[in-house]
Amino acid sequence: MLVREAMTSPVVTIPRTATVRQAVRVLHEHDITALPVVDGTGRLAGIVSEMDLLRGAFEADPRAFSRPVATPAGPPPRHVEDVMTREVETARPTTDVAELAETMMRTRHKSVPVLDGAVLVGIVSRRDLIALLARGDARIRDDVLAAIGEYGPGGHAWEVSVRDGVVVLTGPADEAARRVADVLARTVPGVTRVSVRTPEPGAAPGGTG
Repeated sequence: MLVREAMTSPVVTIPRTATVRQAVRVLHEHDITALPVVDGTGRLAGIVSEMDLLRGAFEADPRAFSRPVATPAGPPPRHVEDVMTREVETARPTTDVAELAETMMRTRHKSVPVLDGAVLVGIVSRRDLIALLARGDARIRDDVLAAIGEYGPGGHAWEVSVRDGVVVLTGPADEAARRVADVLARTVPGVTRVSVRTPEPGAAPGGTG
């Protein structure tokens, strides 16, 4: 699956000149964990997360301590550009979702903006990836059958079974047909792996799986 099939679009953004409090309200209202930050031309300038916005937001309550608490040296950051991350991990619409998931786990990023050239076209969050994995096997199977039936050679000849997102295709021994069916199955949201098999001797393909 490609990133363009998993990303959230259009993207909720915040200008770099917005206040921290404005960004907090946008995150809360849209129930998201990060916001791409854009400059005056709409280009990506950074990203700001819940953690960024929480830094310095609260002062210590003296009731929680047995001794006086020192007052912060200065006021908390006021604008988004003061707290945002400027070096942003990004993806392309044609990036493989599996590759992006590995990157997000390695870097611990919760959200990754998607750029088409210099244009911000989407964002992928951990929540988006979890939503893909949460798709039911029956729905995945229907979508795999539809994809093969519409675009693949001999779509009616394939038997499809799905368990926990793992697709098993049983059908023609023709190498070209097997390759096409494999590629088409991998484009279906929620598919984690695909295995292509030939029917057992004497078995008739095309069952319900």
